[in-house]
Amino acid sequence: MDTSEVYGLIKPLVDVHTMGIFTIANLLRDCGYKVCIAGDDVNGALENLTRLNNYGLVKRWIGENGITRLGFSYRLDPQKGCELFLSLYERLLGDKMFSKDGGRLKGIHFAGLPDTCDMVSGKTGGSVLVFRGDEPPVRSLTMLGVPQERIPVSVSQDDEYDRMRWNFAKELIESERYRHIVSPDHFGYAQCGKDDDSYLARLDYATAKHTLPIIRTHSGPYNVNREEALKEYNSWCEELAASGLLDVLSIGSSQLTQSHFGENWEGLSNGGGIPVNSEIEYRVIRENARPMLTRTYSGTKNVPELARIHERSLNISWHALSFWWFNELDGRGSNTLLENLKEHFDAIGYIVTTGKPVEPNVPHHFAFRGCDDVSYIISGYLAAKACKRLGVRHLILQNMLNTPKYTIGIQDLAKGRTLIRLVRELEDGNFRFSLQSRAGLDYFSPDLEEAKIQLAAVTCLMDDLEPDNSDSPQIVHVVNYCEAVRLATPPVIKESIQITLSALREYRQARIKGLVPDMKHHMETLERAEELYEECKTAICILEDNIPNLYTPEGFEKVFTEGFLPVPYLLDHQRKYPKATMWKTAVKNGSVRVVDDDGRIISTESRYRYIVNQMKD
Repeated sequence: MDTSEVYGLIKPLVDVHTMGIFTIANLLRDCGYKVCIAGDDVNGALENLTRLNNYGLVKRWIGENGITRLGFSYRLDPQKGCELFLSLYERLLGDKMFSKDGGRLKGIHFAGLPDTCDMVSGKTGGSVLVFRGDEPPVRSLTMLGVPQERIPVSVSQDDEYDRMRWNFAKELIESERYRHIVSPDHFGYAQCGKDDDSYLARLDYATAKHTLPIIRTHSGPYNVNREEALKEYNSWCEELAASGLLDVLSIGSSQLTQSHFGENWEGLSNGGGIPVNSEIEYRVIRENARPMLTRTYSGTKNVPELARIHERSLNISWHALSFWWFNELDGRGSNTLLENLKEHFDAIGYIVTTGKPVEPNVPHHFAFRGCDDVSYIISGYLAAKACKRLGVRHLILQNMLNTPKYTIGIQDLAKGRTLIRLVRELEDGNFRFSLQSRAGLDYFSPDLEEAKIQLAAVTCLMDDLEPDNSDSPQIVHVVNYCEAVRLATPPVIKESIQITLSALREYRQARIKGLVPDMKHHMETLERAEELYEECKTAICILEDNIPNLYTPEGFEKVFTEGFLPVPYLLDHQRKYPKATMWKTAVKNGSVRVVDDDGRIISTESRYRYIVNQMKD
């Protein structure tokens, strides 16, 4: 371990985007460096360094951790981001904290939106290293001063399958054929757009017409003026509805909507997102969105009541629940882990009475915090089985690809296929699921033309999950290609959907013609998937044999607190979950594995049996 360099990562508390921080932290740790991620107290102090003791708090954090290179991240408003960064940078300069003035800091870098990076570079005369988000892992590490010999081979490897998809997607985008895609026939059934419309009715219609997938996207403008934000969003709803391209409008609700719905927001920071704060406002959105279906995320408290509100005001297409997440664990809410789980299980009890599907918003949140691939799969399976046991008849199975973004494509296929196989084993006459695939949050380049290629390439990856099933995936959550740079407007949303539909159709045709490989029989993918399946099945058996009442709030809490689902990059500064954060993970051959201090892979079975023995002592 190199003790001469310590990387510190910091961001204003109002910005809830953390994926980039965890990604670079993971990479640096894989290279053998110590990384310190600031806690809420330090991040909160960044928002007003003129306040008494706030700068001192940040300075003490830098000193106590021996930080030599400091990274500052902000992905919201560019002007605000530049101001916040300069507020800290100028104080560090004045305090002679940099090595050129005799201090400890060898460097500082800024990571954010391209516009913010341009502002920071301009204001500092180019003296600050900036990261726009499209830097490949090796380039990012090199920019940070990591020598080539310290970068693991698994991080820098090139993959033939990924190159093939990139070349296919590049030709499609450069030809602009995707612009001629017309809307599919998803609106011809009797109840479409009416008060009793539903996802299941649209699914059955599109399946019969062979026009799947159902298209969903998540959107919403940013505006500090609440009334103006709502007015603009409703105009977006009308425009998107008229296009006929979008089936499910996913409301990009704000943090305050999720944490303080129906309360007085005076003096509270809203961050980004649509600031909905009443059932009436939801109803207006629903009316303007017809014939699209609507959905939104659940809240960080009062989860059962919010499920009722979403049902009444939106006729929500399906309910999305985060189980272990969006509470004190990740700083998104005030519920304890157990309180959160109890509220989610209670909410499912109500949702079952409505007949609506449930989407467990789970595996990628573990991946955001450094879990291994087996834990990604198991967390999704546990949530799915809990839903079935509670009476849910239709599950929305979300599978986020490119998470982390240096996962190679064949490993993404193996992970996805294993999760699908395990959950399909739960299917019977009373339980079925729809696969919802999507690109990763941290995947897209701020270079918009490159991002379009990435969107087409990841769509090909989605189709290779079940290449012999033309009805899979049933849902595609289209992540708009501009989201590494700015929030998507309706024209970009529509173009992103056209790229997705075109890539899906042309890739399928190319496979039939033998122009691209049929990944159903790709040997390495099959071997990886079989290995994951056997490892997961063994792990699930150990959990079911050793965790009393596993599929309950208390059982799920124990799975987390005992460390079965490792989250090494969880910001657990109060050390409430030491067993969950004790395990190390690293990229090995394009996959994420649990490793020991020397980087050797620890099998899931041996790790689980160790935890079980510790529980018995």
